[in-house]
Amino acid sequence: MYYIMEQIFDRLWVAVPEILLPNEMIDLQKWAVVACDQYTSQPEYRQEVSDIVASAPSTLHIIYPEVYLEEEHPEERIERIQTSMHTYLDGVLEHVWSCFVALDRKTMHTSSRKWLVVALDLEKYDYSVGSQTLIRATEWTIVDRLPPRIKIRNGAPIELPHIMVLIDDEEKTVIEPLFDDLVTSKKLYDFDLMMESGHITGYQIADQNKIHTIVSALEKLADPSTFQAKYAVGTDLGVLLFAMGDGNHSFATAKAIREEKKKTLSADQQASHPARFALVELVNVHDEWLSFEPIHRVLFGVEYEHLITEMQTYFQSMWSDLVVSTYSSQEEMKKNLKTSTREHHYVCFVHEWTFGILDIVNPKLNLEVGNLQAFLDQYLKAHPEVKIDYVHGEEATENLWTKHGNLWFLLPIMDKRDFFKTVIVDGALPRKTFSMGEASEKRFYLECRKIEK
Repeated sequence: MYYIMEQIFDRLWVAVPEILLPNEMIDLQKWAVVACDQYTSQPEYRQEVSDIVASAPSTLHIIYPEVYLEEEHPEERIERIQTSMHTYLDGVLEHVWSCFVALDRKTMHTSSRKWLVVALDLEKYDYSVGSQTLIRATEWTIVDRLPPRIKIRNGAPIELPHIMVLIDDEEKTVIEPLFDDLVTSKKLYDFDLMMESGHITGYQIADQNKIHTIVSALEKLADPSTFQAKYAVGTDLGVLLFAMGDGNHSFATAKAIREEKKKTLSADQQASHPARFALVELVNVHDEWLSFEPIHRVLFGVEYEHLITEMQTYFQSMWSDLVVSTYSSQEEMKKNLKTSTREHHYVCFVHEWTFGILDIVNPKLNLEVGNLQAFLDQYLKAHPEVKIDYVHGEEATENLWTKHGNLWFLLPIMDKRDFFKTVIVDGALPRKTFSMGEASEKRFYLECRKIEK
């Protein structure tokens, strides 16, 4: 049963979850694997992980890596996943009491990133366009992407989240103070992650005084008058406290499952059912080691000249224009790249060994990625033979761009300080606008939580 802080439940929509972790006999380095939506164009990465894990208890056996989403007979993998979940509940996973979990993550590029695992109430979340809820999607939610994810979660007895939710806490009042006083906090784990992905330490936050301090700090961030003054907005805009960072479609999937389950439950059952909540990692956007990285686009099986022609036609139809410049090397391309303005948006591209810059003149949308994605969505719908992938990190993309038929778009970095204001004023961003860190720095599955009674 979940311990819910009734006095703040309706205001902040936070619950203190029951956390499940493997027993002390389990090798945590094999147990923890990176989020399912990473390395989707690199099946060799997943194969190497599989070789490391073999048959040992691991979250690899209870997740569905997205690199396999288009395989034949996905129901067979889903059945194996859910069978493994039930097996793990019978001996591998043990109860750790109701608590938050404070995480300290170190990687090759960051000395220490501090996160907090909490549960958020799906009843208070709405991913529809124009939503003004306290918990809000920050990118376009593509409803067509939910069915395969719903199949995976539907009937699963536990959840393993890779959802990262941002808060805008410039004064660092919510998460950071926890790490100033860890004397009374039990260390839950402390180990090196596989595949040179850094080190992670987790602390149990069960002390009621600490929990109330966290809640009080969140309440101050959610105060309407404070919110309006901070972002210079009127009372017509609702408070945004929790903004989806990573895992937007996973959170939307949990919401869809919740809505289906409600149809079979009484009002009292709906209020207490564990599927009402979703486990997330809470992250302060002002964490100095949290970086916003662009998510690049790679097209497969595309005809370069045809795409450029259709792109020019598209932007002309939008009362914009497109100027294409090409160069003989990546260095020359980057040397000629300018900073975008309201009148010109610049996007780099690479096709085999052709390097170029797109100059979108008089763009209609505020972000480079928005203008590009608007065209790509239309183009891909008209040309189903062309496939797209969203790649984190320039190094991974370089391994793809020289292959015949591939076309790579390199997008600029978004300033994380503008993130909340942009979402509040302009609404949800285009999907896959940014990534929080490189692929190896993403969420590794560790904590589990029951979502079935």
